[in-house]
Amino acid sequence: MFVKVCGLATTADIDVAAGAGADSIGLVISGTSVRGLDRARVPALVAHVPDGVVSVLVVNDTPAAEAARIAADLGFDALQLHGRAYGRPEFEAAAGIFPHLWRATALADGPDTRVGALGEEILLLDSPKAGSGSRWDLSLLETARPEGRWLLAGGLAPHNVAEAIATARPWGVDVSSGVESSPGVKDHALVRAFVSAAKATAQPSGAPARP
Repeated sequence: MFVKVCGLATTADIDVAAGAGADSIGLVISGTSVRGLDRARVPALVAHVPDGVVSVLVVNDTPAAEAARIAADLGFDALQLHGRAYGRPEFEAAAGIFPHLWRATALADGPDTRVGALGEEILLLDSPKAGSGSRWDLSLLETARPEGRWLLAGGLAPHNVAEAIATARPWGVDVSSGVESSPGVKDHALVRAFVSAAKATAQPSGAPARP
């Protein structure tokens, strides 16, 4: 099971997530998110991510081409374009600069749920209000379940991630608010507990461990 811990803010957060066995960490630069980082802090943080852990730049209000340049310049492994503001033209603009794109969306927006539909390598399905910690109706996946490399997000926490995985059968999971002591502040014990609980579930048949 691929595990991404998103919205990290310190080198200690990165050390804990990586040490717990997370496959990926997300750094947010959105100005509308409580987890949004001052861009001056980002270079040192992404440089701190250890080899073997996928570093992801997460944006939801930055122009796609600009975000792609940032991801390329700072050495990120992937760029996550999050939300309905990013359609095919934005993905095409970003791909011309930085090819390793992830697409994050909500089923409430009626997206194409085919992995790679907009050229992305990984698809992430979140709750309608990203980062809110709100769960969403996983039964909606019965008629729109992706295949391949897709991550489940939205309201996940150490106590419910195993159940959510069993219901949704994703390739991986993404967590942010579910491992926080307060908005934007990661609780290291919860990070470790989440990664452990997710990793204890079965890997989907035929799914590789990393992108």
